[in-house]
Amino acid sequence: MRIDSAKSSRVKQVAALQTKARCRREQGAFVVEGLKMVREAPGERLLSVYASDSFLEQGGEEKLGGIAFTPVSDAAFKAMADTRTPQGVLAVVKAPDWKREDFSGKGRALLLFLEDLQDPGNLGTVFRAGEGAGVTGILMSRGTVDVYNPKVIRSTMGSVYRVPFAVCDDLEAVLRQCRKEGILSYAAHLGGKINYEEADFSGPSAFLIGNEASGLSEKFSAASDFLVKIPMAGQVESLNAAVAASVLMYEAARQRRYK
Repeated sequence: MRIDSAKSSRVKQVAALQTKARCRREQGAFVVEGLKMVREAPGERLLSVYASDSFLEQGGEEKLGGIAFTPVSDAAFKAMADTRTPQGVLAVVKAPDWKREDFSGKGRALLLFLEDLQDPGNLGTVFRAGEGAGVTGILMSRGTVDVYNPKVIRSTMGSVYRVPFAVCDDLEAVLRQCRKEGILSYAAHLGGKINYEEADFSGPSAFLIGNEASGLSEKFSAASDFLVKIPMAGQVESLNAAVAASVLMYEAARQRRYK
């Protein structure tokens, strides 16, 4: 059924999912915008799709390739969208329920532990780079920015659909369990005694990345097996959290290709 009014209850429901983390948690759903994000969403998790008049006038129905949608007026779509210049199509997607075995990498785990990352762009970049590097899972503290924040979702460029992830109440407890399973952990730390390229990441490994401003907490750093550093030239003291994570992930990917 077509939606014309920006005051429609369905429009308000989508808008609430865009702006309120609590609504996303309660409904177990989030919003994605743009043709790429809608088309890449797993079909079984697509709850509803909305397309604006302007999008449909430009061949939008054909572009959606058979995905069922609800047409909406441009005014109603603008009330739903988070972006300033929306592409004219968005979807409500059911949140995934990743299982423990999804993180295992069939015995070659490559995990990321993220402690209190706050920047949505950083988290989204970590997901995108993580997929490219072959990361088998991302584990986040409760203090990390909501993974379903619209800015995070956009930054993942679809990787949020494919990289297993979980939010943990106790990252240290998860890290201890990883150690029991033979997964060695490496904390990115300015006080590291080992340069990252000297470490062996070819076996089951986990990287610990801390908050953008304060880095890893002392307690969580101490829980890791090794502290590793990324050498800096010039007057640069440290790297952006997403960049540091990418350097480590791709070094692990390089080692695994050649070993």
